[in-house]
Order: sequence, then C-alpha cells, then structure tokens
Amino acid sequence: MRCKWVNEKNNLYVKYHDKEWGIPSYDDTYLFEMLLLESFQAGLSWECILNKREYFKESFDNFDYKKISKYDDDKIEELLNNKNIIRNKLKINAAINNAKIFMNIQKEYKTFSNYIWHFTNNKVIKNKTNIFRTTSSLSDEISSDLKNRGMKFVGSTIIYSYLQAIGIIDDHELNCDNY
Repeated sequence: MRCKWVNEKNNLYVKYHDKEWGIPSYDDTYLFEMLLLESFQAGLSWECILNKREYFKESFDNFDYKKISKYDDDKIEELLNNKNIIRNKLKINAAINNAKIFMNIQKEYKTFSNYIWHFTNNKVIKNKTNIFRTTSSLSDEISSDLKNRGMKFVGSTIIYSYLQAIGIIDDHELNCDNY
C-alpha cells in the first residue's frame, strides 16, 4: 500500500513516493534541488513539478547552486522562454537569490545539511497519525529563519513540504508500506 495522495497511474510519482519521499537526505546538491523544486511548486501541484523535473534539471544546470547563483539577465530570459519549465520571473529570480543564500549558509554551517538538520538535532520526526498537515512549528521556525536570511518562496507550507521531501519529517500514512 502507498499513501493515498500518490497517483498510481503516474510512474514518476510512484517511484518518487517509493524511493525518495521521506527518506533522509544529507546531500547538499539534492537538498538544493528539492528547495528549488518546492519553491516552484508554490500555487501548483507537486505532480506538475515532478513531471517537469528533468526539464528543470536540464534548464538549471543539474541544480548546481554555484552556477545558478551567477545567472545573468540573458540566462533569466532563456528560462522565461523555456516552455518546459514554470516560467515565473519571481520564482526564477528567487532560485538565483536562494542559491546565493544557500552558499552563505554552507559557509556558516560547513554544509547546508548541517544547517537544516540542526533544527531537529539530526532526528527524523515520524508522524504517528494520519492527520494531514501543511505546516508545523518546525516549518514555521525554519521558514522564518530562511526569510530572515533573505530567501524567497520559503513560506511555512513550502518548507513543510520540503522537510517531508528530504526526510526530516516522515509523513507516510500509517497503512503505507513505507511507514
């Protein structure tokens, strides 16, 4: 059994749920990828973003935050004309801005992983109910901290989804095989 939200007809979604979602990650490249994708999800479904993930990967230099932090007006224009991704100028600019702040956090904490995991003392928070949440005190705290550092599109709901994606919050439903 899988979590009810999984579209069983979409192989990408099934694979994402089974092999990725809720599994703790400590890899900064992956952590940035998920942060970028979650920020583009704002106002859209995760399935929409997941279906465009490979296009995002190609368009955003394999989610290389060092390269993304240096994107110029020409690259922004290229992205705005790319029909395969979400062409939202605010989100594109946020990705560039957030890449810079991501690297600042790395300097401060040695890795972004150290930063994000320190909020739970490197512990996974396992949901023990089937209560659907979109925010928590943890996502509120991290969202506030990231906003204070200057990140954009990092509201509490986006951060809650992000924490689920990277395995800090394990929200698999009680009857899910991954629980």
